[in-house]
Amino acid sequence: MPGYDVRVTDQTPNPTPLPTAESVSAPSPGERRLAHPPSDRFRAAEASAAAATTPIPDPAASTARGVAVATVVAIIGAGAIVLVGGILTLTTSLLVVAGATGLGVAVALRIGAGDHLSSRRRVTIAVASTIAAIALGQLGLWQYARTEGGVLPPLEYLGEVFGPLVPLEFGVGAIVAWLVAR
Repeated sequence: MPGYDVRVTDQTPNPTPLPTAESVSAPSPGERRLAHPPSDRFRAAEASAAAATTPIPDPAASTARGVAVATVVAIIGAGAIVLVGGILTLTTSLLVVAGATGLGVAVALRIGAGDHLSSRRRVTIAVASTIAAIALGQLGLWQYARTEGGVLPPLEYLGEVFGPLVPLEFGVGAIVAWLVAR
């Protein structure tokens, strides 16, 4: 009794050969062919979509520009801390200002430096600038209090008036800068 393989195997001695590139490229008379295969339109659409989503690098971006812009934003953030905490006496809003300072410094650094800074260096510079800005703002609060008749040293004044809010400002500002600059 013949097995399964024998019944299924093609018994023709010369099977029809597969078409070659030469035989396919020569069209027969009356045959119409497309200039490009239909799938080329998808490749073109994918290429144009990829080109549209690829950001154009800023030719003016540099490390120095990024640090300079981030420094300006940090100084503005320090001034905002003095304004909100000292002049307006909105002490509960200081956390928001510290977070906004971290956000502004990180975004300014990211935009100003472009691809010239590695992620690690960008995060380090953003966090350090934010902490320095918040420290400068705290010293500004102390100086403002001295103009109103305060006589305590800076750390005692900040601990007495703002308490645990000062370390929280440093934490919030640093975390926001770290998250945005990554």
